[in-house]
Amino acid sequence: MKRQHFLSLDPSILRQSVVPALRKLDPRALWHNPVIFVVGLVSVMAVFVTIFELISGQSRLHLFFNIQITISLWGTLLFANFAEAVAEGRGKAQAESLKRARREILALRILQDGRREKVSSSALECDDVVEVVAGEVIPTDGTVIEGIAAIDESAITGESAPVIREATSDRSAVTGGTIVLSDFIRFRVTARPGETFLDRMIALVEGANRQKTPNEIALSILLTALTFIFLLAVITLVPIAGYYDISMQPMVLLALFVCLIPTTIGGLLSAIGIAGMDRLVQRNVVALSGRAVEASGDITILLLDKTGTITLGNRMASEFIAAPGVSLEELSRAALLASFFDETPEGRSIVKLARDLGVQVAPSADSKPIAFSAQTRMSGLDSSHERLRKGAMDAIEQWLHALGGSLPDSLKKKVEWIARQGGTPLVVTVNHIPLGVIFLKDIIKPGISERFIRIRALGIRTVMITGDNKLTAGAIAKEAGVDDFLAEANPEDKLKLIQRLQAEGHLVAMTGDGTNDAPALAQSDVGLVMNTGTQTAREAGNMIDLDSDPTKIIEIVEIGKQLLMTRGSLTTFSVANDVAKYFAILPALFAKKFPALAEINIMRLSSPESAVLSAVIFNALIIVGLIPLALRGVHYKPQSTKSLLIKNVFFYGFGGLLVPFVFIKVIDVLVMALGLTS
Repeated sequence: MKRQHFLSLDPSILRQSVVPALRKLDPRALWHNPVIFVVGLVSVMAVFVTIFELISGQSRLHLFFNIQITISLWGTLLFANFAEAVAEGRGKAQAESLKRARREILALRILQDGRREKVSSSALECDDVVEVVAGEVIPTDGTVIEGIAAIDESAITGESAPVIREATSDRSAVTGGTIVLSDFIRFRVTARPGETFLDRMIALVEGANRQKTPNEIALSILLTALTFIFLLAVITLVPIAGYYDISMQPMVLLALFVCLIPTTIGGLLSAIGIAGMDRLVQRNVVALSGRAVEASGDITILLLDKTGTITLGNRMASEFIAAPGVSLEELSRAALLASFFDETPEGRSIVKLARDLGVQVAPSADSKPIAFSAQTRMSGLDSSHERLRKGAMDAIEQWLHALGGSLPDSLKKKVEWIARQGGTPLVVTVNHIPLGVIFLKDIIKPGISERFIRIRALGIRTVMITGDNKLTAGAIAKEAGVDDFLAEANPEDKLKLIQRLQAEGHLVAMTGDGTNDAPALAQSDVGLVMNTGTQTAREAGNMIDLDSDPTKIIEIVEIGKQLLMTRGSLTTFSVANDVAKYFAILPALFAKKFPALAEINIMRLSSPESAVLSAVIFNALIIVGLIPLALRGVHYKPQSTKSLLIKNVFFYGFGGLLVPFVFIKVIDVLVMALGLTS
């Protein structure tokens, strides 16, 4: 996905946003934003008031004033719609490149009886098996069940480097619209037509499927309540003015009402939410819900799966360590045979290491493979003359005890030494005799410890989760720089940990890529899934990182905090604006009858009509002026909540008071200079 600087406002996007802004005048669209819906009603009423007064024979100067107010009210409405349309327009522009990757193609479907048929990609259903060879486009989403291939995912991620997708690994998910560069794969379809990852991503970046978040709904309710309160305030002015024999023109009351309600934040609220999700897209992260973006700004605990997240992923066999009295050749032979049928990357690395050492044996014809399971934590093979196993030390020790054997202390020390080095030890046995240990090495991702320092500066505690033993987990945790770790964890342990942390009041983020991470990803408040992960994991999370960089959670947290700060800051600015407009209009309206009120006419506006017109014009223009800030977001840097509150109140609170005073006065001078009112 092409990355753009978010501060730039492409003129073409601005032009293309005009028509959508006009379409949003539809009452069915306005209804979703109560404040702007009320502005729409008032604007329509202003038209009727102007027409009525035209028919009733009002003076030309009075009608001219009414027309100017009406235009300004409609400008407020259109500018609010324009802000949302511009935010959506940026997403639609980003979606165009994705739509080019989504096209109708022929797919080779493999039937259950082995026959092959060419079908349209739109005819593929869940559980169909499809074969794709080098040079072909993957027609839809799926999980690789056979083969291995290099795949170009640049249409989705924007990165030109090919990625490897293979069966029986956590890198088995493939995405429709990507291209196979080498070899071939067969995959099982996991998405119905129109519901692929690419389809969902297009809808999300266009804003078509955006739903209001809980905070946004709560703020909308507050703004609606304020609107109702100001409606009552304006209505009560009529009898009060009548009591003191002050004439209150209908158009002035309409203008006063629109100026007092929180139109600024009401007009920008949707744009802020859309822009927050778009800022994630700019960083190649797809947020499947606005709730997740908001929650990311408040998370206090980050759980990271070790394999593929903190480490590069596949543990590789780096050394065979033979037990006393056992030759290296004998251990290498046993390790190769025990791993011969193991199709995992670790198993293949063991076979490769043994081959590199010159071992060329193959299993006998009567050999029966023993697959790894979470219960046994071993794998190997059985034949008529030997039983070979490799696995974790405690699992092998139980196996040996059942056969009447035991692990020598010297071998246990080797296992402990490997674990302290941050490696994964696998003990190899033949029948009831332990032969030695395989040293599987985890490679820490470069620069990850520095990233964790930044995460800690955001006030977030990091916890590594792994199925490794405590010694291995401790060594890797220390090297990576995480705050804590959970060792020997299964999916249930991860889920219980998240539930316990949430019960303590924490908001929890989880990063992962494997099927075994899916329950924890679904339970967490923010589930960041690596794009290299399995289909199950991608469906369980609520954010997908197209670059598969788990430390990108830093940017996600900052964007979440920035979104919350932007919404809060502009709300503060909007309310402060309303207070300033109150001091602009009311003193000017009542100063002739009550001279004492002239003392609070701080701006010294030229006339009541000029005060009203200047305030309404400012009310419309300030929305346009704040669109870049709503799209870009306020500047964020890690600091305490107290400091943020003080800064927000001082800068946006006092700023919201001062800005209207300055600009309304400037507009007043221009209005009088141009002779727009008396």
